[in-house]
Amino acid sequence: MKNKTFTIAWDIDDVLNELMKEWFEKLWKLEHPECKVDYKDILKNPPHELLGVSKEEYLASLDEFRRSKYFELKPIPEVLDWFSKYGDRCRHIALTSTPFATASISAEWVIRNYGKWIRTFHFIPSHREGIIIPQYDKNKGEYLGYNKVDFFVDDSLENIQSVEAFGIKTITFPRPWNNNKNSLKETFLKINKLLQI
Repeated sequence: MKNKTFTIAWDIDDVLNELMKEWFEKLWKLEHPECKVDYKDILKNPPHELLGVSKEEYLASLDEFRRSKYFELKPIPEVLDWFSKYGDRCRHIALTSTPFATASISAEWVIRNYGKWIRTFHFIPSHREGIIIPQYDKNKGEYLGYNKVDFFVDDSLENIQSVEAFGIKTITFPRPWNNNKNSLKETFLKINKLLQI
């Protein structure tokens, strides 16, 4: 019998896709051939200090990539494989932090690539200069504190901590900038154990 009781909230960028890696290799490195940093060296996110630029310059470049190339991002094969095998055993929501101007692009990408399983999209607008919109939740933890979610998967330790403060179980998705040194296989084994599958 399939377990439909659990709900997982998934971050999108750098969990369901490889946004940082794709942006870094397909835009930043091409526009900055003098850059000697490799993707594996990005130990802080946002990486603006490592790249020697302001946070605003980094965000402008990332937003440019989102607007021009986001639709080309492929789902991470191991993640898509997990959803294909186990996705129907629980409910899923997408929870991302993205600028208001690119939220619709992100939502379309999720529905096109993961819509068989992920039926709900929510975003916490990332701050951008000059954009003023109502702020309902200051972070992902606050949003999830008001909604029934059993597990949360994200690459950001700050987001993980904000969600854990509400007593929700978390899984840190392995990236160079966080403390999860497990492989994707080990990470999904942990998810399966939490889901009892």
